[in-house]
Amino acid sequence: MKLYTTQPGIQLYTGNFLQDCPTPGKGGVPMQKYGGFALETQHYPCSPSHPEFPTTVLRAGKVFRATTTLRFFTGKQCGKL
Repeated sequence: MKLYTTQPGIQLYTGNFLQDCPTPGKGGVPMQKYGGFALETQHYPCSPSHPEFPTTVLRAGKVFRATTTLRFFTGKQCGKL
């Protein structure tokens, strides 16, 4: 897998609290702790407190756009990353 994004940061969520999720998973199977993960592209979490980080301020009338693309590879394609 390759991830491309216009965002300056990425957060890895490891599913620490999935066992507390009231919604069942695929096939009705209950969620389990660490049973999944998410790669969340975003600005740095404490950007407002660090002027050296890219700004997270969105002024009135301005538009925010971000793009994230995930590319998945299998077999022989893996060597062509």
